[in-house]
Amino acid sequence: MQRHYVRPAGSPPTNGYSHAVAFTGTTVVVSGQVPLDAEGRLVGADDAREQTRQVFRNIESALAAAGASMSDVVKLTVFLTDMADLPAFRAARDEFISLERPPASSLVQVAGLVSPDFRVEIEALAVRPD
Repeated sequence: MQRHYVRPAGSPPTNGYSHAVAFTGTTVVVSGQVPLDAEGRLVGADDAREQTRQVFRNIESALAAAGASMSDVVKLTVFLTDMADLPAFRAARDEFISLERPPASSLVQVAGLVSPDFRVEIEALAVRPD
């Protein structure tokens, strides 16, 4: 069970996230995913939107292995190397999440990721209903 508090009274406006999500069930923690395909090749060199799409595809694969899906995600933590990529990230993210019941989210700009070719990395927390 999930209960999304997108914008509680007194909270500032949101853009694709909930201020809080309450849930019960089995927790699934997905490690930070990067824009590599199943063969380990970089997807979307110099293209933040394509990199973000690949990251979300990787999150979907990890969730499926644990018996969950994107609709079960309650929290995302996003790491961007360039805040100029924020519109591209949001456009790609909105292809994968429910805009009516978005997960809680944090977004952090970082100096770099494990590869200098990576523009984005995302961790996910999901809850699989019991």
